[in-house]
This record gives sequence, C-alpha cells and structure tokens, in this order.
Amino acid sequence: MDKAREAAVYALERVRRDRAWSSALTDTVKTKYALDDRSMSLAVGISLGVLQNMTLCDFYIDHFSRSASKIEPKVRDILRCAAYQILFMDKIPVSAAVNEAVSLCKKLGYSRAAGFCNAVLRKLGSAERLPEIPDEGTASYLSVKYSHPLWFAEYMVDRRGYDGAEALLKANNSAPETTLQVNTIKTGTDELMKMLKNAGVVCSKHPWLPDCITVSGSVTAMPGFNEGLFYVQDPAAKCAALCAELNETARVLDACAAPGGKSFAAAIAMVDRGSIDSCDIHEKKIRLIESGAQRLGLSSINAFARDAREPVSDKYDVIIADVPCSGYGVIRKKPEIRFKPQTDSAGLPPIQAAILENLSSAVRFGGVLVYSTCTLLKEENEDIVTAFLERHPEFSAESFVLPNGETAGKGYMTFWSDIHGTDGFFICKLRRK
Repeated sequence: MDKAREAAVYALERVRRDRAWSSALTDTVKTKYALDDRSMSLAVGISLGVLQNMTLCDFYIDHFSRSASKIEPKVRDILRCAAYQILFMDKIPVSAAVNEAVSLCKKLGYSRAAGFCNAVLRKLGSAERLPEIPDEGTASYLSVKYSHPLWFAEYMVDRRGYDGAEALLKANNSAPETTLQVNTIKTGTDELMKMLKNAGVVCSKHPWLPDCITVSGSVTAMPGFNEGLFYVQDPAAKCAALCAELNETARVLDACAAPGGKSFAAAIAMVDRGSIDSCDIHEKKIRLIESGAQRLGLSSINAFARDAREPVSDKYDVIIADVPCSGYGVIRKKPEIRFKPQTDSAGLPPIQAAILENLSSAVRFGGVLVYSTCTLLKEENEDIVTAFLERHPEFSAESFVLPNGETAGKGYMTFWSDIHGTDGFFICKLRRK
C-alpha cells in the first residue's frame, strides 16, 4: 500500500484534532512516513485538496451513506481522502482510490468499517450523475460547493453580492503562486530571472508589482536563496510597506514584524539606510527576523521582542502595524483557517484597537502610521480605523496609489484574491497632521 494516502489521513487528523497548520506538517509527514518526492507530492495534494473541499466531499459521502452521523472521525478522514481522489483527481482510477481506502481502514484498526467504506465509495465512483447541491443561488449553496462555513459565505454575499462572493470563494480554493521579492540591493530583476530560468525554474515577472517574480517549486533550493538575492512575500503585504513612501533617512518601526517581510521590504526600499526597529511579541520569532536580515545582507534592521501594546518612548517617521488578525484573507495558503470557530475572532478587535491607539503616540508630526491585516472582515479593518479617526482628529486617512495604478482614495483599500491575485489584505495609510 502506498504510504502517501496514509500520510494524508494523518495530516488531516492532526489538523482536525490538534488544530495544526497544514503548512507546518510537511516535514513531519515526510519524515514520519519516509516519503520520496513523488509520494510526498501526492500526500500533500490529497490532504490540501480535502481541506479545500471538505464540506463538498462530506455532502457526497453523506448522500451515499445510510449512517452518516455514526461515521467515526478517522474513518471519515479516510473517506474524504478517497472521495477527493474520485471527484477531483482524474489520473487516479476509482478502483485504486477505493481499494486503498479499504486497506487503510484495516491497517489503522477500523476493519469493521472497511465494508462500509467500500460500499459508499463504489456508489460515489459509479454514479452517473452526482446529487445536486440544494438552494442554488444562495449562500448555503456556495458554502457547500466551495467548502466554506455558512456564516462566511453569507458575510461575503452581503458584502460583495452573490457573484463576487462566488468568485472569492472559488479563488480561495485555487493554488496560490509563490512570489519572490527581489533584493535590489544585491541584484536586478532581469538578472535573477535569468539565473532562475537557467536552473530550470518556471518563473515570470509579476503582472503589476515591480521587482517581484512568481515561481513554482521549492524556494530554498533555488539559486540565489542562500546568497540573499530574494525573499518570499505576498505582493499585497509588500504594498503595506511601499504605501508609506519611505525615504533613505526615515526612522521606521515595524511593530508586529515576524517573520520580517515588511521590515525587509522597507530596508530594501530605503537602500539599507535609515533605521528600522523590527519588533514582535514572541522572542523566538525575533531569530527569524535576524536570520532573514542576515541572509539578505540588511544591516539597518534592529530586531527585538516587544508587545505592540506597550508604551513606546521613541518617535518614528513611519510605523507599520500589521496587527494580529483572524487571517481570513490567507485561506488560499492555509485552507484550514476556514474551519476556525467564528468566536475565535471575537477578541481580536479590542487588541487591534489597543495596538493602533498605543502606536499612534509614537508617530512624529507629519509622520505615517500604516495599519494592515490579512483578513477581510470589516470589524477588524474599516471599523477599527473609523473608530480610531473619530478619537484622533490629529490623524487623517491619506490616499495612496498602488503600483498597478489603482488609487485608494479614502486612504484604505482591501485586496481580494480573485481581483488582485494576492492574499486577501487590508491597508490603511494614516498621516499625523
């Protein structure tokens, strides 16, 4: 039996039971099951595919089962993996997906469920027509079809309309590209592109962000990584640093910095001059920032641990506050986020407001405070900024222009995966008068 499917079931169990991040399980899974690259690719493909389509897989499993409520969690994980292969992976024969699932039931101690799994999956695999998802044209339909929680589908239909919500949810289930930001202090975009292509890396220039390259493959194995010629960062996140219009003498505070992308973007934009205090509440994450800065050859970054809610005695020309958030903008990269209880986000707005309130006092007159998140919820974005401006007339939201020519006329904007091809992201530029 191929261990790839067993590894996929294990990964799903860890996400379900321990709330582990799927992206953090890769090395663990590969080592635990001694997978070669091909098997690892299959394991990752199945586990991520299930996470992206879990509600839909469950809908079909339950339709062909007479005892859906009695299916044990691990057996359901086995069924989900097989159902995903049958529904989405054309190169895998139905018989192979079914037989491997039955074998897994027996190997993992669920022999009594083997016959049940065999019957359900064979019905699914042989169905001439799959059952129709009910309530087409509603948020409930989108919730099942694209495997997002109903509340999130309803929220997005309310915010963007049915078609806009469907486009976003569909984009959330697509594979995101990896984007490299070129370290222009060390090399140029054309030079790095040539180096990557000569090494067989599939790459292209980003359609609207300068000095940004989209790639496929393992980044750390690419030429130029160890030499610090690039770092990985989503284009939307880089725009959070660029909109501050940094100059070479600026004093910058990146208040919630780990793993350091915005600090790196700021340092490169300032040609590694000026100074950047790069802070995070977690001491262990400071090492990530320091090692990244060292690899990139950036000496203007000073990294240390600090809670962004603690009083700041210094004054800065620019403060970047990419605050802790619910993360609903990065579902493409972390599909398990969609399954978090909605209540998990309830305590975040007070923290976000406290950080913004605290940091505002450290902005010099005429300076800039950039507030950003990787979520799409108004409660963590526009509502936080609006309330802050009502309390602080000495600040105003200032319009800015993105590299694609789009203008944030109100001083803030939301990036959408289906529109901008980036993470879901929110940026607001505040100027102290």
